[in-house]
Amino acid sequence: MNPLQWKAALRRDPGGFYRLPLPEGEVRVFMTPELLAEADDSLGPQIVNARRFPGVRDVAITPDAHHGYGVPVGCVMATAGTLAMGPVGYDIGCGIAALRSSVPRERATPEAVRAFSREVMKRVGLGVGARGQAVTPQRFQELFRGGAEALGVARGSAERDRIPVDDSWDVPKESRAWRGQQQLGSLGGGNHFIELQADDDEAGSRLWVMYHTGSRGFGHGLATWYFERAREELGLGRGQMDLGYFAPESRHWRAYRNAVAAGGNYAIVNRLLIRREVAAAFARAFGEEPELVYEISHNLVQEERHPDLFREPVWVHRKGATRALPAGHPMLSGTRWSHSGHPVLIPGSMGDTSYVLRPLPGAARALYSVNHGCGRRLSRTAARHGIPQHEANRRMRELGVLVNAGGDVPVDESPACYKSAAAVVAAVEAAGLARVETRLTPLASVKGTD
Repeated sequence: MNPLQWKAALRRDPGGFYRLPLPEGEVRVFMTPELLAEADDSLGPQIVNARRFPGVRDVAITPDAHHGYGVPVGCVMATAGTLAMGPVGYDIGCGIAALRSSVPRERATPEAVRAFSREVMKRVGLGVGARGQAVTPQRFQELFRGGAEALGVARGSAERDRIPVDDSWDVPKESRAWRGQQQLGSLGGGNHFIELQADDDEAGSRLWVMYHTGSRGFGHGLATWYFERAREELGLGRGQMDLGYFAPESRHWRAYRNAVAAGGNYAIVNRLLIRREVAAAFARAFGEEPELVYEISHNLVQEERHPDLFREPVWVHRKGATRALPAGHPMLSGTRWSHSGHPVLIPGSMGDTSYVLRPLPGAARALYSVNHGCGRRLSRTAARHGIPQHEANRRMRELGVLVNAGGDVPVDESPACYKSAAAVVAAVEAAGLARVETRLTPLASVKGTD
C-alpha cells in the first residue's frame, strides 16, 4: 500500500469505524466519513510508522487525529515493552482538568467575566517562557517524584495521584529540564488554555472552568534529552528523531520510563497549583470556589492490564488521546468510578462546545481510549498567514467569548483552526466508545500569546 493512498485501503466496519489492513497488522481508525474526507493524506505514513515500532501489539487512531511527531496526534499504541518517543511527545503528561461550581450562569455578567479573566491573568504565568512558583532543588525532587502526594493532596477525582519514579534515577544534569524548577503553576503557550464555561443542565446552567496544560520546560527538556539518546543509539538521522524508541534491552529504557513518570508527576502538580489560583480567581469574581470534577492526562506511556484484550500487561502510549475506562474495568477497582466509569474531558476550540463524556464498554475497540480534543485543521503557519487579526477578533466577539480580558485573539488558536467538536464527538458516539454526559459553552478564554 502506498501510505499516501491510505484512505483507499480503509474498510468501513458496521461498528462505526474503519479498519486499515497493513502488513504489520490492522489499525482501527475511529472517524466518520466526513472527518475522514477532511483528514490530511500525511496521516497515512504516520499511521504506518506507529505500526512499525518493535513489539507493537495494536494501534488505534482517534477521530481528532492530525499530523504529529512521527505518529499522528490522536494515536493510541500498545507494545509488549518498547517505549516509543513520538507517541508520547515533548509535553510529557499534558492533560485537562475541569472544575464545577453551583454558581448560576446568570451571574456571569460581562463585568464578572472580565474580572475573572483579569484575576486569572494576574495569578497564572502565561506564554512559553512564563515563570511560576520557584522551589528549592530538594522540594523540586519531592514534587516530580511524589506528584499530588507531595502536595499533601488525596484526591480521588483524578486519573492518578502519582507515577512511581525509581530512587536511583535523577534528571540528567546536561538537559534543560531543570528550568521547570521555576515554572510550577504556569500555563505555558500554544494550545494551553483556561476557560470559563457554562453547562447545559436542564435544572439550571452552572459555571465551570476547564484548563489544559502539562509539564512545561521540565517535560520538554527531558523529552529532548532522551530523543537525542535514542537518535544516537539507533543511528537515526536528524529528520528521523520522531521515530526514536527504547527496546526493553536498551540501557536507556528504564531511564526514559522514569523520565516519563517524573514528567507526568510534574504535570499533575502543575495542574493542581493552577487549580488553586483559578479557584481563588473564581471565588473573587463569583463568591465561591469550584470543585474538581476530574483531571486526566493525554501524553503518556504507562503499563496497563486489559485482560479482555491482552494476556499480559502492555505499555499503552497515548499521544493526544485520553484513557477511557468504563464501569467494571478492573483498573477502576476500588475507586469511586468503578460502577460508572471515569469522566473524560474533551475541550473544543475557544469558540466551540466542550464535553464531559462517560466511557462505554465499546471503548475496548480503541484500546480504552478516546480523543483529547477536536483536532487542528489548519497549521499554525497557515493560520498566521491566512487569518487576519481583525477577523479573529471579530469572530470571537460574535460568539460572545471574551479572550484574554479583551485582548487580541491568538490567530493560530482561533476557532477556524480547529475541527468541529460536535463532529468529532459524534464519531466517538457512533463507534460506541463513550456517551455525552455534559456540554459546556465557552464564556471566556485565557491563553498565552507567544
